[in-house]
Amino acid sequence: MERALIVFGAGGAGSLARYLVGVAVGRRDFPYATLIVNLVGSFLIAFVLEVALLRKDVPLNLQLALTTGFMGGFTTYSSFNYETTRLVLDGHPARGVANICATLVGAIAAGLFGLWLARRIAP
Repeated sequence: MERALIVFGAGGAGSLARYLVGVAVGRRDFPYATLIVNLVGSFLIAFVLEVALLRKDVPLNLQLALTTGFMGGFTTYSSFNYETTRLVLDGHPARGVANICATLVGAIAAGLFGLWLARRIAP
């Protein structure tokens, strides 16, 4: 039950952070806020899990709070899917494809950067 509450609380914090990124970025003709949170989340989850793997002293509750909890609430595939579909249906297929490419390539690059950085600072 303790771990469930940790994930619940951290998920709420991640959701609030996601909302605040959206407020800061504002409404645009491209879903920048969702792209930002998905790229940042890809970096952070890779970084946190790699540090935990390399150091072996990161408490499981902290790992759960940061990954399943915070980043689970912070990142969102459903928003990515909806916004991309809306771009295409609203007559902007090139923007839809750009969002797909930027998200996929950017998330992989952010994840690789997170792994690289973790391996440089954790040992």
